[in-house]
Amino acid sequence: MKKEIIRTISLYDTIIIHRHVRPDPDAYGSQCGLTEILKATYPEKNIFAVGTPEPSLSFLYTPETIEDSVYENALVIVCDTANQERISDPRYNMGAKLIKIDHHPNEDRYGDLIWVDTDASSTSEMIYELYLAGKEAGWKLPVKGAELIYAGIVGDTGRFLFPNTTKKTLKYAGELIEYPFSSQELFNQLYETKLNVVRLNGYIYQNVSLTEHGVASVHITEDILKQYNITPSEASQLVSTLGNISGIKAWVFFVEEADQIRVRLRSKGPIVNEIAKKYNGGGHPLAAGASIYDWKDAERVIADLEHICKEQK
Repeated sequence: MKKEIIRTISLYDTIIIHRHVRPDPDAYGSQCGLTEILKATYPEKNIFAVGTPEPSLSFLYTPETIEDSVYENALVIVCDTANQERISDPRYNMGAKLIKIDHHPNEDRYGDLIWVDTDASSTSEMIYELYLAGKEAGWKLPVKGAELIYAGIVGDTGRFLFPNTTKKTLKYAGELIEYPFSSQELFNQLYETKLNVVRLNGYIYQNVSLTEHGVASVHITEDILKQYNITPSEASQLVSTLGNISGIKAWVFFVEEADQIRVRLRSKGPIVNEIAKKYNGGGHPLAAGASIYDWKDAERVIADLEHICKEQK
């Protein structure tokens, strides 16, 4: 499949690369890392990374704004997005051909070419593999591309602490860090925390609930977001903070937005993406997301988590 993707890319003069809404470092790393590779390799082609920008990740890259007409006869590639509903910029279907590159379970099999590897730590790791496969065809990896891919791997592995970190992940990270970018500066920018976010983190620790069978939950309402002057995206990024608490098997963040309540699920063993599917979501077995529209449904999510944690030996 990698060879077929490389061959297909070589055939198109215009290539437009998408990723998911509310992007994390892996979304930016895979989308924009691939953009940088293709711009360096094919300077004669028109290569664009599109989608609504995420202000907190503006130091990584700035997506472009393009007209509808650019999609005519274009190749479109969507990175790190399991479901079509989550693709940032709904014009992804306006091109001549569509490629999906992702590491989430392939529940929504969209695209003319599909490369899904659920064993990969991140889609950024897959993009680096694509570059390695393309070297024979003259593919080039510029410094900015290496930095973006490294940022995506770091983000989705939790600085190499999550169980999705493999021997291959560390090998690739070691190769990428040989490029002349400052990994220390990148880490500082990725993990530097504003004072109001630190204070919200204190609120989270003060207000976390823990059930009999090891389910932790935190409810962050719009009023709390306003009190701490925090965006829903910033609040959601704190979901991993509960992972070190003793006695927790799985945990959930509920973050209220204007039109829905975002559900962030994490686990130390019980499979949570099946629960996410029940609530308009999906994801990895141990890290998933969903959406609910009433706080009463939050109690149902917690009950579902309690059930699977009770069954976990």
